[in-house]
Amino acid sequence: MPNKFNVIRVPDDAGEATEVMGSKPKFWYYGVTLGRCLYKQSRPGTGEDWAEKVAAELAELLSLPHATVELATWRDTRGTVSPSFVPRDDALIHGNEILLAVVPGYPGSRPGSRNFYRVREHTLEVVLSVLATGLVLPPRGWTLPNGVTNAVDVFVGYLLLDAWIGNTDRHHENWAFIGHLVELTPTETYESYLAPTYDHASSLGRNEPDARRRQRLTTKDAAFSVKAYVEKATSAFYTKAGDERPLTTLDAFAEAARRASGAARAWLARLADLEAEAIQSIFDHLPDDRISEAGVA
Repeated sequence: MPNKFNVIRVPDDAGEATEVMGSKPKFWYYGVTLGRCLYKQSRPGTGEDWAEKVAAELAELLSLPHATVELATWRDTRGTVSPSFVPRDDALIHGNEILLAVVPGYPGSRPGSRNFYRVREHTLEVVLSVLATGLVLPPRGWTLPNGVTNAVDVFVGYLLLDAWIGNTDRHHENWAFIGHLVELTPTETYESYLAPTYDHASSLGRNEPDARRRQRLTTKDAAFSVKAYVEKATSAFYTKAGDERPLTTLDAFAEAARRASGAARAWLARLADLEAEAIQSIFDHLPDDRISEAGVA
């Protein structure tokens, strides 16, 4: 039996600040070994915790810059812990803040609204164009694969990950830049880096009931197959502002690949080189009480 992933026990009295982004309870606390961390509570029976952990481990296999994720418990809840990837004195700038500053009429986030997926101005073209200005550098502290040299190239890798794991949550608060203060002067000089990929709990079919998982694995109905399920996964990107439907995760990657074909080939080569055993090992290391046998299958 393989060793299981470590599960961090968050102290009962932890919690320095409540995180307002997203739809699940979460808070920041200081861990002795990991430093400042975000605890994200998973909703019971949803598989959000194991999906977040597995997605991070798959990103690691791809050499994709990503948030570190550990399984965790807090009081009587389960969830995940992620050490902050934003250095002290730097600032995380979410996609909606970026686009609000550069796209005329961009709606940003409406107070009280959590419907990130109907922001039809959130087009893949405008996001890639912002990344392609040369003002945004690749994530700091990561060794990138051959053929991946700039922020657009890295973001293409994020879209490949989304297509691979069926991540439907790449809305405009789930990608970001990190603003780094270079020189403290009266005008202040900043550098911007693409943030590592993060927040992948809405992936890997984690919300599918076990009975339906088994049916999809064995059905002869092509419209109900795993392949059909993957092809229907929707991103939060649109082709053109005002479009009725967002792109699928597969189409979002394909569209980005047309713009950065060299990077797409590099990431696809990384994916093709992965051994099935390495992928299976990630699932085998999940504690038995976090995922069912059907979820592993």
